[in-house]
Amino acid sequence: MTARRPAGTPEPATTREPATTPESAPPESALPESAPPVPAPGLEVVDATVRYGSLLALDDVSLRVDFGRVCGLIGVNGSGKSTLFKTIMGLVAADAGSVRIAGESIARARTRATVSYVPQHEDVDWGFPVSVRDVVMMGRYPHQGFTRRPRAADRAAVADAIERVGLSDLAGRQIGRLSGGQKRRVFVARGIAQGARVLLLDEPFAGVDTTSQSLITDLLRELAADGAAVLVSTHDLTTLPDLADEAALLLRRLVAQGPPADVLRPDVLSQAFGLSIQDGTP
Repeated sequence: MTARRPAGTPEPATTREPATTPESAPPESALPESAPPVPAPGLEVVDATVRYGSLLALDDVSLRVDFGRVCGLIGVNGSGKSTLFKTIMGLVAADAGSVRIAGESIARARTRATVSYVPQHEDVDWGFPVSVRDVVMMGRYPHQGFTRRPRAADRAAVADAIERVGLSDLAGRQIGRLSGGQKRRVFVARGIAQGARVLLLDEPFAGVDTTSQSLITDLLRELAADGAAVLVSTHDLTTLPDLADEAALLLRRLVAQGPPADVLRPDVLSQAFGLSIQDGTP
């Protein structure tokens, strides 16, 4: 049975939550927003240490190169520059530390053709009957699968790369019949044809003529402007400001990294070269 309220008794008051009107709702700007993800750098080396037996080749090296930047790697002979390149490529195993290429492991970056490497000395039989075009086409192998049959896109990429290094007239020439500077340009073209987002070049200016050095410098600047991350070693300190956005000074450990004008200061260079540096030349 339901109890009845006596006649004349007022109905009990009820409490209601005030309605939320558009005027009283919190503005959208006050709502928390998740921060956009931070893009991975083109190259990140963290605390890399490498030993060859009892010889310490790299000592706790950390280096970062962002996309759209050229970093010039400098240091005396034996400072670890080539070892650093080989460590980044996984050709030399690090005793400690890590390497990430575009946020990926070394193996994945190489499989996906994210990274291209032009070593200081190419293991090439210069008498082998391959042309400039054939060598540059090797950069397309990761895109061709097991058959390695060039498609129209491959041939177009090769032709464009050869044109960018100024060797279109020599595309059919046997590789051993080129000058030293032209040979270096061929291997730079191979990296371009690969379509890599990260480019590593170990001493690309060694033994090349002035024309080739100027062309390669301009080309690396163009690739960075297109969004590539470039790490290039050089002994030519006088042209470093024209080549690189930043410089990294290596002496088994990273002595300094920053704008070329800062790294090329005599007091900084002397820490690695151990000499009195004048006019940017050891």
